[in-house]
Amino acid sequence: AAAGYRVRPASDGGRPLCCGRTYLAAGMVDRARAEAQRTLAALAGSDAPVVGLEPSCLTTLRDEFLALLPGAQSEALAARAMLLGELLDCDKPDLPWRETASTAHVHGHCHQKAFAAFPPALAALGRMPGLKVAPITSSCCGMAGSFGYMAANQTASRAMAEASLLPAVRAAAAEDVIVADGTSCRHQIEGLSGRRAVHSVILMDRALRDT
Repeated sequence: AAAGYRVRPASDGGRPLCCGRTYLAAGMVDRARAEAQRTLAALAGSDAPVVGLEPSCLTTLRDEFLALLPGAQSEALAARAMLLGELLDCDKPDLPWRETASTAHVHGHCHQKAFAAFPPALAALGRMPGLKVAPITSSCCGMAGSFGYMAANQTASRAMAEASLLPAVRAAAAEDVIVADGTSCRHQIEGLSGRRAVHSVILMDRALRDT
């Protein structure tokens, strides 16, 4: 709203819409398709951008929906689905930022990287005056959806996190901010390092003046 957008939460009037990603991760394709159909129906009939905050969820609208429900409706939705960082980097709204004398170490979610959405996220953060944006050179955090939550996968999950992400987090100064847009990424970072990471939108919200 601070950027001048009229924000309307997506809804079909019933329970919250779901991208179906969790069902796909569990191999429940029919359930995922049903959720995709419900979401597609609720978002049809508009050309407004569909903006999301969770990379794995939003990119499902751009990728898996095309396979689950091939056709013009899915293609149209995929073309207007974007993460908040992509929207802000594209439109470059004049926002009333507070000066932020801090360093943000930013971990890119795997889906952000796969869909070229990480550079726009960094660029959006870079518009905040005084903020030093330091992307973390890292691979997967090790959670990979539900993979890292399973006891049998703990050794592999921790090894992936320790490859590059966690050493960078531990090396960050105590006053610096750790940013990760993926929910499971934030869980992994806090669970294994003790440092709490925040979504980029939280950092932006803190830096916005009251309007």
